[in-house]
Amino acid sequence: MTRRKQPTARQARLGSELRKLREAAGLKGLEAAVLLGTDSAQISQIEFGTAGVSEERVRRLAAHYCCTDVELVEALVAVATDRTRGWWEEYRGLLPTSFLDLAELEHHSSYRLDAEFLHIPGLFQTEDYARAVFSYRVPELPASDLELRVRHRMARKAVIDEPARVPYEAVIHEAALRIRVCDRAASRAQLDRVLEFSEAPRISVRVIPFDLDGFAGATNAMMYAGGAVPKLDTAVRDAPQGAGFIDSEAQLAAFRTLFRKVESASLSPERSRDFIHNLTKEL
Repeated sequence: MTRRKQPTARQARLGSELRKLREAAGLKGLEAAVLLGTDSAQISQIEFGTAGVSEERVRRLAAHYCCTDVELVEALVAVATDRTRGWWEEYRGLLPTSFLDLAELEHHSSYRLDAEFLHIPGLFQTEDYARAVFSYRVPELPASDLELRVRHRMARKAVIDEPARVPYEAVIHEAALRIRVCDRAASRAQLDRVLEFSEAPRISVRVIPFDLDGFAGATNAMMYAGGAVPKLDTAVRDAPQGAGFIDSEAQLAAFRTLFRKVESASLSPERSRDFIHNLTKEL
């Protein structure tokens, strides 16, 4: 079997989940290899995502690991047998792999939660806004790289466009709405875009205003993508060099709790729309 030089985050996650099942069963890699009729090197490659794994082997490993979570096993089989080559593949070799991994994660997500405090969520951004954000880098990006990032960000919106829209909840701090990363006209157009999405089915937009006592969560920006089953959820930390994925069950539970705390501090969707509409009048 040909080894992958650089597995995608999705491929690596499959291997990671199989490793978690093995460790929960109290088996070493060599013991798992004996049960599968292979060697420990191949088990290691599967668990690191550098080697693929067939549906049959996923089911055999799950059985050997005494995994009784049928839904999880079926979800892992779906990942192992997935051959999707999405729109993001056209950017392979042109953008950092984390950009592609994020797009693939979003494509397969069952729902999305975002909390943003300084920037408009990426899925809501206009071209002008995204271009301004990406251009504010040291060192500055070459024009061709900048446009690639903008085009990729615009393509990501497919997950919240009809008919493939997934349920999406976004909590945005007033600071993100007020900071003008570009000129007034572009900022107004950006607020109008947020308003447009806020009225779409299956999308919820909530605002946290400055005039709020007891809110100390402004450092907890996050993206959270629901998996086929809760154990395959993923939290995402954004950074200038790309996204970082988090998948430990304890941290995922903490992120879910944190999002609900942030959400509980926000205005209702109806009041949030009125709030944003009033901000557009100030521009």
